[in-house]
Amino acid sequence: MKQKAASRNVKILVAKLGLDGHDRGALVLCRAFRDAGMEVIYSGLFTTPERVAQIAEDEDVDAIAMSLLNGAHGTLFPRVVKSLKKKGINDVLVVGGGVIPEIDHKQLIKAGVDNVFGPGTPLPTIIDHINTGVAKLRKL
Repeated sequence: MKQKAASRNVKILVAKLGLDGHDRGALVLCRAFRDAGMEVIYSGLFTTPERVAQIAEDEDVDAIAMSLLNGAHGTLFPRVVKSLKKKGINDVLVVGGGVIPEIDHKQLIKAGVDNVFGPGTPLPTIIDHINTGVAKLRKL
């Protein structure tokens, strides 16, 4: 795997997984990340976990922000993490968000998702978490 430059801006993939066509929140995130100085790649709608991992590899991203509102987070988020590991990608911060019950957060984190953000989370909180997480990964 290529060594990521510690000084470059954070490169983030915003991914809309599965059969979820509600992308307003993901598009708000794209704009907020861009305005925070990040380089943003948007997967488009209906992306598979394997495709998310492929885009992450092809684009050499630092982070993936997954968005899901249809209830399939317990299946699709862990599949993204597994697909990344299968490709030997261990230096990408993976976060998730959407309408995800609090009771599911612990299981998603156990499956390798770094953090889960729900509706109403302030954008600076998400941006700070990603910047901090990526900085830690770059030191490894």
